[in-house]
Amino acid sequence: MGNNRGVTLTELIIVVAIIGILAMIAIPAYIGQQTRATRTEAFSNLESLRLLEEQFFSERGQYTASLGVCAADNDNIAAIQAVLPGFRPGTGLAFSYCTEQDIRLDGANQTPCFRASAFGNTGSRVAGEIYRIDCNNNKNY
Repeated sequence: MGNNRGVTLTELIIVVAIIGILAMIAIPAYIGQQTRATRTEAFSNLESLRLLEEQFFSERGQYTASLGVCAADNDNIAAIQAVLPGFRPGTGLAFSYCTEQDIRLDGANQTPCFRASAFGNTGSRVAGEIYRIDCNNNKNY
């Protein structure tokens, strides 16, 4: 009998098919995990902005003025840090941040409130997404 040490075409096709199936499952899961991780940036930075606004309120009896332009692709970090120096969101951000003041959440008689927003920047995995938190800790995420 001859010594067959090679791989048959059938074995090779089966291995390629298995790798293809695993890739079809793994790649979308990996991309979804990256998107969830990117959203975490917004959630933690919005929590930080809320806490800094509350600290500002406890020290001065009012919330800050509106900070930044509320839209995607706006680098408002310097404007926010000028008033809230504790805001340190990091670099390479996928979101643009802003705060709006005198927001009336439940009607005209309510005490004015602030709302911090995160807008997904163009070209990021979260483009077009918007997340918000307000003075009552109401969140849309």
